Amino acid sequence: MMDGTMNEDWIENARMIVESARAVVPADGNLARVRAARFQGCGFDRAVMAQAAELGWPLMRVAEDAGGLGLGLRETCALMEVLGAGLLPEPVLSTIAAAALLQEALPEEAMTGEAVIVTAWQDATGDQGWQGGARDGTLQGTKVHVPGAEGADLFAVLTGAGVAIVPRDAQGVTVESAETLDGCRPGRVRLDGVAAEILPCPRAEAVLQDARLAHAAYLLGLSGRALEITLDYLRVREQFGRPIGSFQSLQHRATEMKISLELSRAAIFATARRFDAGADPRARAHGAARCKLRASALAMLVAREAVQMHGAMGITDEADIGLFVRKAMAEANTYGSPRQQRATLTGLLAEEHAA
Repeated sequence: MMDGTMNEDWIENARMIVESARAVVPADGNLARVRAARFQGCGFDRAVMAQAAELGWPLMRVAEDAGGLGLGLRETCALMEVLGAGLLPEPVLSTIAAAALLQEALPEEAMTGEAVIVTAWQDATGDQGWQGGARDGTLQGTKVHVPGAEGADLFAVLTGAGVAIVPRDAQGVTVESAETLDGCRPGRVRLDGVAAEILPCPRAEAVLQDARLAHAAYLLGLSGRALEITLDYLRVREQFGRPIGSFQSLQHRATEMKISLELSRAAIFATARRFDAGADPRARAHGAARCKLRASALAMLVAREAVQMHGAMGITDEADIGLFVRKAMAEANTYGSPRQQRATLTGLLAEEHAA
């Protein structure tokens, strides 16, 4: 159990991180930069990634003796909640995960922000497997749904044999990207006999579970801001001579969203605290899957209700709420879809009953 001093430390760390995020995410919720970045170039702004490196975000989960900040998962979740509220398109979480996998092996240029490194881990769509890709001392295979692949300089390729640092322009590497509903460009990285040093990575599964939980916090931030926008609209939109927010049926639906939001927030940060305290592998798998499932369901609930409460304008490109709806749909399956999280939880329950 953490003592009071440790609890105060994380709160102060989280406060400073949230303040640093305001350099990238405007406090007034202005989405002009996000709008401009959609469907353009590689799908994100390299200048923002350089700024993130200056703020130390990629090194949050790197141990202090390896040159990192050595911060906990609660601080990471606090950052991701703010970035989600701002719909940040940059692959910050993927970079944090890459640094956490590599630790002291993280290249200097990735530490300083001169190079963008992202994690390539997923073997196939609809599957959370990551152990493929290594054969006879080389990298062979495909990694899918790689955030920011087209604009990355380096890939931290995760395989069952370990993790390898692969330059985007290395011989045998092919990157194919496609635009998603929210205007980003995740990619498919093909590896055809790529020569690379494969480093041992005993914490690979734990790092992916951390990323899954942190992504749940991103969805939490997205949902919270979308709910705020929707509530503001209910206060000003009038029907029958009064604000529609005064209608009891809409109040009940808004209350349901708020309750779901707060339950998700409590679950995510309580789980992050357990992870920081050293949860066992089974508890980690259960906690990450449960929080990701809850956050994905929350994001889709708020997206559906926001569209219905705004009416037809809720899905239009001109309305800010439409950006949140598209992002929720695009991000709900990242780091594992709801179906995959249910499968994980079902498997853990079956193992428990069989024991």
